[in-house]
Amino acid sequence: MVGSEVILLDFWPSMFGMRVRIALAEKGIEYDYKEQDLPDKSTLLLEMNPVHKKIPVLIHKGKPINESCIIVQYIDETWKDKSPLMPSDPYTRAQARFWADYVDKKVYDTLKKSGTLKGEQQEKAKKEFIEILKVLEGQIGEKPYFMGESFGYADIALVTFYCWFYTFETLGNYSIEKECPKLIAWAKRCMQRESVSKTLPDSKKIYEFFMEMRSKLGL
Repeated sequence: MVGSEVILLDFWPSMFGMRVRIALAEKGIEYDYKEQDLPDKSTLLLEMNPVHKKIPVLIHKGKPINESCIIVQYIDETWKDKSPLMPSDPYTRAQARFWADYVDKKVYDTLKKSGTLKGEQQEKAKKEFIEILKVLEGQIGEKPYFMGESFGYADIALVTFYCWFYTFETLGNYSIEKECPKLIAWAKRCMQRESVSKTLPDSKKIYEFFMEMRSKLGL
C-alpha cells in the first residue's frame, strides 16, 4: 500500500491521536504522519476538519474521517482482513462501543481535574476519577482484556490515557495503582503489545510537556 493513500494529522502527546496510531499499527497500515502545531493550525487541518478544527484526522484516499473512536471503527471496517478490533458478535460489539463511549464521556475531563484543581475541589475530582476507574476495572474483571481474550476497540479507547496517569498522579499526589491494581495490570498487559508500546510516549516526557505547557499559559 502506498503510504500517501493514508495520512494522519496528529499531535504526539494526544491520547486521542494515539488511539488511531495503535489501530493502524494493529492492522499493519502504512501511512504518512503529519505532526500538527495546535496553536497554529495548518490549512490542511482546517480544511479536513472544518467543524471541530481538531486532531486526529485520518485522510484516506483524499477523504477525511474525524473523531478518534469513529476513526478506529473506520479502520477496522476498511481493513477487515487484518486483526479485527471489534468483536464479531453484535451484542459484544455494542458493549465495546458502550465502554469506549463511557471512557470518552468520563475519563478525560475528570483526569484533568484531578491534577489541575486545588484543595477540596481537587480531592473531590480525584475521588470521582478513581470511582470511574473502578467501574472500568470491574468491567475488565479477571479477563485479560476489556471484552475477553482479545485486545480490541474498548482497550484502545482507554489504554492511551495510561501514559498520562503519571502526570496527574504527580500533580494530584495520589496513586492509581494503589487504588486500581487490576486496571494497571491490564494496562501493563496492553503495553506488551508492540502497537501500544511503540505508540505511547514515555510518561516522564508527557509530564515535561504538560509542565512546559502550563508554564507557557501562566498557570
